[in-house]
Parts: sequence; structure tokens; C-alpha cells
Amino acid sequence: MKRSSNSKCSSGFFNYINIPDSVVMRLAILQLWSFKDKIANVQNIANKIEMVVKEHNPRLITLPEYFVLPKRKNIECVPDGYISQQLSGLAKKHQVYIIGGTIPELGENDAMYNTCTVWSPTGDLMAKYRKVHLFDVEVKGGISFNESDDISAGNDLSIINVDGHKIGIGICYDIRFEEMARVYRNAGCEMIIYPSAFNMTTGPLHWELLQRARANDNQLFIVTASTARDTSAKYVAYGHSMVVDPWAKVLHRASEREETVVADIDFNLVEQVRQQIPVFDQRRLDIYATEKK
Repeated sequence: MKRSSNSKCSSGFFNYINIPDSVVMRLAILQLWSFKDKIANVQNIANKIEMVVKEHNPRLITLPEYFVLPKRKNIECVPDGYISQQLSGLAKKHQVYIIGGTIPELGENDAMYNTCTVWSPTGDLMAKYRKVHLFDVEVKGGISFNESDDISAGNDLSIINVDGHKIGIGICYDIRFEEMARVYRNAGCEMIIYPSAFNMTTGPLHWELLQRARANDNQLFIVTASTARDTSAKYVAYGHSMVVDPWAKVLHRASEREETVVADIDFNLVEQVRQQIPVFDQRRLDIYATEKK
């Protein structure tokens, strides 16, 4: 079990997609509102997990980016903070894997990180991923945002193993960097999960495009879990959490509202696509390469 290196810290609407043949893993995406109150957010998550487990018994549940607002008042240690302990308890109670969206994590030297925690069915912390690429953009007539004003960048990648299947973890803006996805593909990942919160400028333009591109480039499943759209918020999320298969086909797209998506993932499709279009074996590594440093 990975531990933090921080010295200071010891209403559900369901859509169901069934993929026939050999089902390996049932996945649930919780597209949630982001309330100002941390405890209210955790209670909402607990209620939604209770419902989806009762109705569909998923193996893995994914939460969105910043289901708790990235404010100093919400910052906490991993794995000893309130949210971490609640997610740990929910994973153990329901015997599921939980991709814990993201929370503001207290790191070294009082730095704040946008951090995804991953919890096993035993309640153990399997992995911790700190967002590597920070959302600093200036789109004329659209979005202006500087995540690095408050957030520090992580410096490592995270891969988890669920029932023998490798899954890479990224966060939102990370999806724009194809090199990162390629590194996960090179490491044998069959899926990448991105807790996200695209906005109303880049969402309509690039949300689906980027997911299908990463799925097609690397012949794997791409899963995004977005926060639900709140038009009264300072930052308005696009919503539309998605599951994209290795053919780059959109298997499911949520609406913009709070919603739960359930899909059965057949990992056999990954190998089928890679055999039929063997780009991985045809790459000219004598000319170019993408490697993790």
C-alpha cells in the first residue's frame, strides 16, 4: 500500500450499457454535483455508491475531478484525511475498487496538489496520482484559468491492477498530452481513467475528440468522470462523462446533469483491436520513441 510522503500526515439516474460475450469488469461512473460543503459531497457519494452497488454491483466505481472544491479549507492529508478515510471505508464496505476523483491534497512544504486516490476492496490505498499537467490557459473570448496559481504539479504516473488488467490514471488536462497516454500503453495498460472537469469553452470543442483520439492512438478504453454542470458556479463544468472503446467508438455519453453510468467492459476487445490493426508492432522505434523518464 502506498503512503503519502507528506511528513505532516501519518439522486441517481442510471444508464446501463451491456457489452455482450466475455464480460470482465463492470464499471460505474458517478457524475456528481460539487457542493461547497465537504461533508455534503461525501454524503452524496456514499448515497450514490449505495444505490449503484445495490442495483448493479460494479467492480470499479469512478468519481469526478474536484468533487470537493480546491480550496485551502478543504485541503487534507492522504491517506489520513477525512475524505480519504471515508472513501476507504466505502470501498471496504461495498467490496469495490474506487477511483476517488480528485481532492486538494496537502503535500510537502504546504503545497496543494490535485490528487486522485485509488482504493481497493479491502479499503487500502492502492495508488495516489498527483495531476502532472496543470490547466493554465488563455482562450480569447472563452476560458481564462491558471490552475498553477494554487496547485503544484505532480511528477509521476500511476498504474493500478484490477483483476489482472492494468489501468492508467490521469486527470482532466492530462488527456491533451498524447505522450503520457502512450507511456501508459507501452506499460501494458488496457484502460486510462481521467477524472475531469472540462469547461464550457473547450468541452464542446475537444471533449469527445480527445477521448476518441487517445483511445484510437493507443487501442485501449478511455473513461472520463466529470462533475455535473452547475451554471451558477464560478467554473462551469461541461459534464458528459464518457466511455470510449479501443475502436474509438463512444459506448456511452452522460448528459450534463448529475447522473450515474454503468457499463460492462470486455477487455478482450483490446487484444482484438491490437491484433487487427497492429500499429504497436509496426512502430519505427529506430526513428522515434516515447519513453517514461
